[in-house]
Amino acid sequence: MRWSQAFIPTLKEVPSDAEIVSHQLLLRAGLIRKLAGGLYTFLPMGVRVLRKVEAIVREEMNRAGAQEVLMPALQPPEIWQASGRYETARDVLFKLKDSAQREWVLSPTAEEVITTLAAAELNSYRQMPVNFYQISVKFRDEIRPRFGLMRAKEFYMKDAYSFDATDEGAMASYRRMFDAYGRIFARCGLQAFPVEADTGVIGGNHSHEFMVPADTGENDVVYCETSGYAANIEKAASRGPEVPTPKDRTGEAPETFATPGVVTIDSLAAAPYSVPAHGQIKTLVYIVDSKPVLILLRGDDLLNEAKLMARTGATHARPATPEECVQTLGARPGSLGAVARIPQDVPVYADEQLRGARGMTTGANEDGFHLRHVEIERDIRVSHWVDLRTVRAGEADIATGQPLKIRRAIEVGHVFKLGTKYSEKLNATFLGETGQRHPCVMGCYGIGVTRTLQAIIEQCHDKDGIVWPTSVAPFEVCLTPLTVTPGSAPRELADRLYADLTAAGIEVILDDRDERPGVKFKDSELVGFPLRLNLGEKSLAKGEVELKPRGRNVEMVPIAEAAARAIAWVQAERARLNPAKA
Repeated sequence: MRWSQAFIPTLKEVPSDAEIVSHQLLLRAGLIRKLAGGLYTFLPMGVRVLRKVEAIVREEMNRAGAQEVLMPALQPPEIWQASGRYETARDVLFKLKDSAQREWVLSPTAEEVITTLAAAELNSYRQMPVNFYQISVKFRDEIRPRFGLMRAKEFYMKDAYSFDATDEGAMASYRRMFDAYGRIFARCGLQAFPVEADTGVIGGNHSHEFMVPADTGENDVVYCETSGYAANIEKAASRGPEVPTPKDRTGEAPETFATPGVVTIDSLAAAPYSVPAHGQIKTLVYIVDSKPVLILLRGDDLLNEAKLMARTGATHARPATPEECVQTLGARPGSLGAVARIPQDVPVYADEQLRGARGMTTGANEDGFHLRHVEIERDIRVSHWVDLRTVRAGEADIATGQPLKIRRAIEVGHVFKLGTKYSEKLNATFLGETGQRHPCVMGCYGIGVTRTLQAIIEQCHDKDGIVWPTSVAPFEVCLTPLTVTPGSAPRELADRLYADLTAAGIEVILDDRDERPGVKFKDSELVGFPLRLNLGEKSLAKGEVELKPRGRNVEMVPIAEAAARAIAWVQAERARLNPAKA
């Protein structure tokens, strides 16, 4: 490819609506252009990178034994209603009607479609294990699309679905996909690591996310360097807060005391009351699937809503309004408690850190009053003891006792062991060895292809632009003659090197533009080509060519060795990123 014939509209200025560096570089390097919020057009350089990421994903899926299919993006709502996700996933579903006023759903994922296919085609245990995958456009109704491709309304995703006859077989399929994901991200040049994860609306009972460390990531990852433990904060657990929960028995009955105007944990902790936050019971009222529940936490803990959803099996949950709190408990937020006046049909979920708590203070269910000397197991009817709190940095790792750390990260992949959730609801059953019918045991495995592309930039860049790993770069080598006049030494050498490198299977772009060297160098650095060969009159007069790996120092090489050195450099990088093919 010759740069003069390529469409690479680079930008000098940082776009005002691009908040993070990877989004800025996608636009500045001429990879994408915005059509509307959450919708982007991929330009030629962006398409080249996208196809390379897809190719890596496809190769590793095939290597792991998955078979490629292509499913409709337009799906009938009936299968979503059958699975129950027409309601549970309603916040992200795009719905539309055709000319006959029939409703359709635009696919955010394809569990329902693939399970419907399996119900019709998989009849015997002899047909399993089987794993189907696709790489296709998906749609999600993001209320606030942001960060470019990270959170878009339309995006490319690889989704795979395994079907097994046994739970043991399903775990083997899960492990194959887990291992394949590690290879995919390594080949893309990403430092990605797996973490335990919440299954969310997808469902299932076993799940890992693959995370790319990044300060601009939207996920918090809790980890221990000693044990190797890592989990999304929605799933993470620890030995508990650094300050233990009070458990000294006072023998005193709950006592009401006036707290006029005190409606926060901090105000009760301040003088004149001086009740430390860890000695308070925080009472929250949540509406869970349209019914009120009480949630009890230590005063210094934060509710983890993902854990609440998982522990209650809820499809929707939200904080109750002040009016709903009054209707449920007779008081407004700030004075709520679970000691008295609790309706029998309202379940009480207490966090495990409150088990055995004594000498606690909580709301009296009367505005302007609190109760002290509360012993939770004596004074409160707890329906369920569960882990509901959000882990904090510095708390002890369960296995080692070492302090946990928290860092931001970008989720690029997610693997789930679904079990029989979808196969039971959509009747995907098979005949076992004994002639009895059983539901297929399923797994599902997603990779955000466009998100992975942007995550590579987020992790692989410097002050000058993108630093593409060779495996996904739009071109591997940029030939840069500083004089492009026909017949000039730099131009003639550039043409010869272009022919030699191309013949050796190297992807080359020749910058034949009649521009100043500084412009060419800046554009090459911005777009991020891994290797640049600078061909200038002065260096050629010395019999040398400048070999400039992206982000590294220039090396002077003899003209006669330039092609071989460039080929060797690219081949070494290919082997580093894909040792299986070395």
